[in-house]
Amino acid sequence: MKKALLSLVFILTLVSGNAQEVPKDSTKLWTKKGNISLLFNQSAYNRQWLGGGTSNLAGNFGLNYDFNYKKETIVWDNKFILAYGLSKIKGIEKTAKTDDRLELNSLWGKKSSAPNWYYSIYFNFKSQMDSGLDKNNQIISHFFSPAYFQFGPGMLWKKNDNLSVNFSPAAAKLILVHKHFTDFGPSFGVLQGDASRFEFGASVTAYYKFNVMANVSIENRLNLYSNYLDDPQNVDVDYQMNVIMKINKYLSANVAVQAIYDDNSVQAVQVREIFGLGINFGI
Repeated sequence: MKKALLSLVFILTLVSGNAQEVPKDSTKLWTKKGNISLLFNQSAYNRQWLGGGTSNLAGNFGLNYDFNYKKETIVWDNKFILAYGLSKIKGIEKTAKTDDRLELNSLWGKKSSAPNWYYSIYFNFKSQMDSGLDKNNQIISHFFSPAYFQFGPGMLWKKNDNLSVNFSPAAAKLILVHKHFTDFGPSFGVLQGDASRFEFGASVTAYYKFNVMANVSIENRLNLYSNYLDDPQNVDVDYQMNVIMKINKYLSANVAVQAIYDDNSVQAVQVREIFGLGINFGI
C-alpha cells in the first residue's frame, strides 16, 4: 500500500538564537548573535505513478553569525556566512551540489567629529568548500577556487546597528583561481593562463535591517564595486536578502535570496534562492 502513495516530505529545522550576554554595563564589549538552518527535502514515486517525477533526496545547511565589538569611539562589525547543500536523484550515481558559500565580512571604524561618521577599513572574503560542475559534469570550481578578497580604507556612516553605509574610494580586489581552470580560456574573470586577477577601484557596502510587522524582519546587504583599471562603468553588484518570519515560539520561516552581476565572470544575473519552514530552538 505504501508503494502506491506519493511521499513528499519537506522539513526544515531552523535553529535561531542569540548568545547569552552579560548584563548591560561598561564591560560589555562584544555582541554575538546568529542562526543555523537545516533543510531536508525528499520526494518518492513508484512505477505506477502516471504524473511523472523522479525520486530524490536533498539537504541544506546554513550558518549566519554576527560578532560585533564596540568601545567608546571604536566599532568593529563582523559577519560569518557558511552554507552547503547536496541533492541525490534516483538513477544518478553522483550527488549534486545545491548550495556552497563561505564568506567573511569585517568592518572597523573609529568615530570622527561628524555625527554618525567613522573613519573605516573594510575586508571581505568569499569562496566555497566543494567542487562545482557545469551542465556537462565537468569540474569548473573547487575549494578556494575561485576566492575573492576585497580590502580598503574609507568612511562609514552608521545610524545604528540596523542601518549603515561604507564608502571606500580606494579599494583593492583580488580574485584567485587554480591555473588548470584557465588553461583553455578565462575563468571567473581571470584571464587565460593566469591564476589571479587584481583590481583597484571604489566600493560601496550597505546594510539595512527592518521589521515589516511583528515577528517579520528583513535583512539586506548590498555591495557595489567599480574597477578603475578596466571598464569602471561596469559595476559589480552583489545583493543579499534574508527574510525571517517567526510564526510562534517554535515555528518560523526563512527566505534567502542572492543576486550577483559580474560581467567579467558571466554577462548575466546570477540568482540563488532558498526557502525554509520549520521549528525554532533558542540557543
